[in-house]
Amino acid sequence: MADSIGERVRELLPADQTHREIALRVEMTPDAFSRSLSGQRGFSAVELARIADLLEADVHFLITGEADPLRLRMVARHDFDPATGRREVGGADRDRSMLDDVALAYRQAVEASLAASDIPSSVSDARAILGERFVRPLIARIEERFDIDVVRLPELSTSYSFTLGGRGVILVPANGNWFYQNWCLAHELGHLSQRHTDPETSADERDRHEEAANAFAAELLLPTRMMQAQNWSTMTVGQLAGLIWDWGVSIEAVVSRLRSLKIPVSDVLQGWRCQPTQRLLRRHWSHQEVGEPITRRMEEAAVRRFPLALQEAHVTLIAKGVLTKATLAWMLGVPESTLEVDEPTPAETMSVDSLANAFGL
Repeated sequence: MADSIGERVRELLPADQTHREIALRVEMTPDAFSRSLSGQRGFSAVELARIADLLEADVHFLITGEADPLRLRMVARHDFDPATGRREVGGADRDRSMLDDVALAYRQAVEASLAASDIPSSVSDARAILGERFVRPLIARIEERFDIDVVRLPELSTSYSFTLGGRGVILVPANGNWFYQNWCLAHELGHLSQRHTDPETSADERDRHEEAANAFAAELLLPTRMMQAQNWSTMTVGQLAGLIWDWGVSIEAVVSRLRSLKIPVSDVLQGWRCQPTQRLLRRHWSHQEVGEPITRRMEEAAVRRFPLALQEAHVTLIAKGVLTKATLAWMLGVPESTLEVDEPTPAETMSVDSLANAFGL
């Protein structure tokens, strides 16, 4: 590995551009750029920032030669576009500001030392650790068993996952569609399990990652052995509705899974394939639960949500004077002025390091 900043920059320089061209693009003279590469002159902070931006490199790595422990490693669920044959995230630009805000909340909480996630290495491990009947309390199980946080925001266009300082985080849309949400959770758990990160991969590699994450989700929620054990040919519509409710997936997901396993799709299932999953449940699911469980499940999936571990970290740091209430209020979706938490007296002051943490620096 290169020993100096200049050597690390040199290793990342593109072969199709001259040093003079790069120097001009980062607003340096060719002479100053050459001397900085050779170690005769140091790069300024502004110059390094411009170089990192141009080369799509990590400033922390350029300075230290090591990966930034707080670097955001993000991956998103992509929609398949039949017209182009590619997978894309159509709402990525709209989602960016929310993702940045969530990442900031975690960077601000670093001083509270959230536990690193114990991410499962395989889908079989994930199922074993999640335990029996894990689908209904899926979010709680993911957080309790893996120390992976789940954030739910109504404005998100799709699901995302990232790791920051060893902590895994899954973000899903809060839209009331609980069976879509379950698939997103399983899909992103697959990305985390297989250490996928979009920014470091080509389009073809991202496609392979999406396929692998979908395969993980399918085996997690609709395992092969369970699907093969069903008597699909004699299954009634009421029995189908019961399975859909217990498995927490859509009709289309079941049909797709059967086809991938080369299990014949019954006439009953085929007849319901193009109809809404909620219609099947409301018309044919028999239950003993009190009230309106279908509506209640929809309402639960539509609620804005941040993990308690992150909230408690902010409460602790606010009490120490390290953070203000602004980010916690945003997480809770309430005005900062209405949020009552323990705060230091005005006489207490923050250190420079604490101020830097408060601003996510």
